Amino acid sequence: MPLVRISLNKRTPAFARAVGDAVHQSMVDTIGIPPGDRFQIITQHEAGELIYDPSFYDIERTDGFIAVQITLAAGRTPEVKSSLYRRMTELLHERLEVRPEDVFISLLDVAPENFSLGNGRTQFVDALPPHLQALKKS
Repeated sequence: MPLVRISLNKRTPAFARAVGDAVHQSMVDTIGIPPGDRFQIITQHEAGELIYDPSFYDIERTDGFIAVQITLAAGRTPEVKSSLYRRMTELLHERLEVRPEDVFISLLDVAPENFSLGNGRTQFVDALPPHLQALKKS
């Protein structure tokens, strides 16, 4: 149910798909997302369309910069979020040789009732899936 937006400079469609695969696997590995729960928007940009500071916070970024924004149900601890950031960066580096410095991640925590998975319904108001029920117990 997370909605993932990935922005990167123009590469091959296979590279973009592999980035999406790594991002999704990191969420499965660390924050309890079911394997089939994959909703991603991957946008590839022409040179000059993806704007980022090349050295903000003393982190040297290149044109390999990738921005990942994930909208997900609120409730995960800072430790769990940190494990997601680490795992995502590891997988992108291992699988695609993306520099860790070039991975920018932003999470948007929202209440479960702010999602409609289709049919104009708020499915999570009626019943939370098991992976979200666990968050309410924490």
